[in-house]
Amino acid sequence: MADNLTVVLAGGGTAGHIEPALAVGEVLRDDHGVTVSALGTPKGLETSIVPARGFELALIDPVPVPRKQPLKLLALPFKIAKSVGQARKVLRDANADVVFGTGGYVSASAYMAAASLRIPFYIHETNALAGMANKLGVRLGGTGFNAVANSGMKGEVIGIPVRPGVGADPDGVKAARGYAQWNLDPNKKTVLVTGGSQGAVRINDAVADAVGRLDAAGYQVLHAYGQKNDAPEPHSGYTAVPYIEDMEAAYAVADVVVCRSGAMTVAEVSAAGLPAVYVPLPHGNGEQGLNSVHVVEAGAARCIDDADFTGDVLVENVVNILSDQNTYDAMRKALKDTGAGNVAAEIAQKIVDGAKR
Repeated sequence: MADNLTVVLAGGGTAGHIEPALAVGEVLRDDHGVTVSALGTPKGLETSIVPARGFELALIDPVPVPRKQPLKLLALPFKIAKSVGQARKVLRDANADVVFGTGGYVSASAYMAAASLRIPFYIHETNALAGMANKLGVRLGGTGFNAVANSGMKGEVIGIPVRPGVGADPDGVKAARGYAQWNLDPNKKTVLVTGGSQGAVRINDAVADAVGRLDAAGYQVLHAYGQKNDAPEPHSGYTAVPYIEDMEAAYAVADVVVCRSGAMTVAEVSAAGLPAVYVPLPHGNGEQGLNSVHVVEAGAARCIDDADFTGDVLVENVVNILSDQNTYDAMRKALKDTGAGNVAAEIAQKIVDGAKR
C-alpha cells in the first residue's frame, strides 16, 4: 500500500483524455490505497464522468489557444497565469505528491503548476501524434509515456491504459445488464455503433440508411448518436441513446463495433476483444487514422475513410464480418496480440515507485 500518497489527475475535455487518467486513478486508489482526486474545467465531460466514478473534482479555467483569432492571443498570457494560479491552489489544497496528466485544456496549467511547486508529474499521450500540452509537460520536466512510438513526445512506449475489467464478463452479469437496460434480444447478434462522446453525423447518417437492412438480416443495433445531435427515427431492432455511460455492458453485448478511431476507443475495443469497423475523424494531421493502423494491419479491424462511409458500406462490412464465422474468428484471434494489456497497472506501479524514490 502507498501510505499517505496523494495523486491529482489532470486530463479533461473529451472522454479520450479523461478515461485513461481515470483508468490509472482507479488502480492507484483501489489497488495501492492512494488518495486520488481530479482537476478539470467546467467545459469538459469530466464534470459528469469523474464524479460518477467516485473521484473528487476541482475546476479551473480552460486556456484554449485561439489559433484562428490572432488578436485574442494578446490576452493569452494573462489567462494562462490565472489558470496556473488556480491549479497551484488546487494542488496545495490537495497536498499533492504527484500529478498524472493525459492532455486537454486542463493539463498544460497542471503541468506548469506542478513544475513551479516542484511536484513530480507524469504524462501519458494516447494519440499517435502528441498534443501541445503534453509536449510542453515533458519539456518542463515531466516523465512521459507514449501509446505508440514516434508520437513526437519523448517518453517510454507503454500502450494505452484502459479501465480494469474491460471485456471481462465471466459470469455474464454485464451482458445481462446491457440486454435489460437497452431492451436487446440476447439471441440476436448486436452491432454497437458510437461516434464518440459528441456523436458523428457521418456515422449517424449511415446508420439511418442501413438500420432497416441490418434488421432484415437478423441483427440488432445499439447506437450512441451523440448528445448534441437530434434523436434518430425509431425502428425495430434498433436502440438509440444520446450517450452510453455503461460501456462495459455495451461491450459485453456487442459482437462488432462501428466507431471513430480515437486512441482510447481503439484501446478499449481491442481490450474487449471485439472486431471493429473504424471511421476516423477527418481532422488535424490524420492522427485518428494512425491510431487504428496496428489493429487493421493485424487483421483485427477495418478502416473506412469518413468520406466513403455510407449505409451501403456499413451493411457490407457488418454482414461480411458477422455472417462468416471464419472471418469473425480470425479477427478475434488477431486481437489477442493487439489488446491494451495491463497498462493502467504498469503506470500506477511506476507512479508509486517513483513517489517512494
